[in-house]
Amino acid sequence: MSEHEEDFATLFEASVKARRFEQGQTIEGTIVAIGAEVAFVSVGGKSEAQIDLAELKDEAGNLEVSIGDRIQAVVLSTGDGITLSRKGVRNAATQRELENAFRAGLAVDGRVENVNKGGYEVRIARERAFCPLSQIDIVRTADPAVHVGKTYMFRILEYRDGGKSIVISRRKQLEAEQQASADAVRQSIVPDAVLPGRVVSVLDYGAFVDLGGGIQGLLHVSDMSWSRATTPGAVVAAGDQITVKVLRVDEGTGKISLGLKQLQGDPWSAVGTTYTVGQVRSGRVTRVTDFGAFVELEPGIEALAHASTFPPSGRKGGWAASIPVGTTAAFEILSVDLAQKRIGVALVEEGSSRAAAATASQNVLAPGTIVVGKVERHERFGVFVFLSPGRTGLMPFSETGLDRDADLVKAFPIGSEVEVAVLEADASGRRIRLSRKAVAQQREQAQLREYAERSDATSAKSMGSLADKLRDALKGR
Repeated sequence: MSEHEEDFATLFEASVKARRFEQGQTIEGTIVAIGAEVAFVSVGGKSEAQIDLAELKDEAGNLEVSIGDRIQAVVLSTGDGITLSRKGVRNAATQRELENAFRAGLAVDGRVENVNKGGYEVRIARERAFCPLSQIDIVRTADPAVHVGKTYMFRILEYRDGGKSIVISRRKQLEAEQQASADAVRQSIVPDAVLPGRVVSVLDYGAFVDLGGGIQGLLHVSDMSWSRATTPGAVVAAGDQITVKVLRVDEGTGKISLGLKQLQGDPWSAVGTTYTVGQVRSGRVTRVTDFGAFVELEPGIEALAHASTFPPSGRKGGWAASIPVGTTAAFEILSVDLAQKRIGVALVEEGSSRAAAATASQNVLAPGTIVVGKVERHERFGVFVFLSPGRTGLMPFSETGLDRDADLVKAFPIGSEVEVAVLEADASGRRIRLSRKAVAQQREQAQLREYAERSDATSAKSMGSLADKLRDALKGR
């Protein structure tokens, strides 16, 4: 036998030997047969593995593969033949399956049954397991009891004494899922993208928002609202589901800047047509500095009343005492600079005819008023409707007139017009509550009133005719 023939014989012999696999190892194989409960997978050489048929079906119960297809799976056990898994160990029924899951690093189903000072008691099939408080979620849970009664996927951290001591973690499973989806999520995070997210934490300078896959961006307080927000906590809270716009992505550091107010209309877009020099407007003082007072004329529109525009008080900085933060007064428009987004104003003397004639920057929306707005964005609790620059109202889901299982996004597409009635509106225009359901109710009531008035008029006319006939009959006698 030649050297070439000997090499070929050696390679052939090696190829037919059964390959050796370890628990937890990810392998690829070809489906060679499909039985009633399991499918058989060729994984190289003489090695053949089997996988539960249920793991190869979709949610509707339809088989997703056929003979000849290649699949990727994890080695669950190698004892009595090679057993594979694609979805982890769900509804684990025996200690052996739990131990296999522990060694293979697969996830298992568990139901949270109780909570104590140290953590949670979780039932995995017939076994009791312990999940520390810090391992139930990626973020800190304010009320640990919210997890009781829920079923989650867990990773087994410790498996000792034949299953008498089992320590598990949901956090590890969530982190693994995040890591798996992080690459796909990062591809969608580009400037100007509009994405859903969850507020993870709120700090003095802003809030961190989880965009999915464990990727977080910073929503700075200056990008939360066109109005001057005193604290980020006044706008968002940890756990809130919000929609944000990607402003910047720093490829070098990986930092992501997000915006909330950018999804709303810029109130400055209408300043050129609504503000003119000489007008007298009502405004509220938001802050006082050495050089003047800043005045909010409407949400997102701030003007400066320079210190030099106040009458002398006889002492340095005495003017500031006459106009503390929170003061609402009349101000005259002195200048409008659209390019720099600056408006200069001067305080109008209280009690003067000019102050009495001051107009608010926007008409106050009285409850019951019917207005037409445009859908600005959706949240799980309702729809935000743009009414005018700087003025957006919330239509709660309960006021949309839709069924609970209706698709809010399809019913109210972004940019579409919607007719709504004002339920509540504060004087500042910051909090406006709207209702589409109330529009129909108002019109129905108006129709009923009109019908009642028409019926009364007809009845009165009929009674009048009867009286006239009776009078004429009496005269003829």
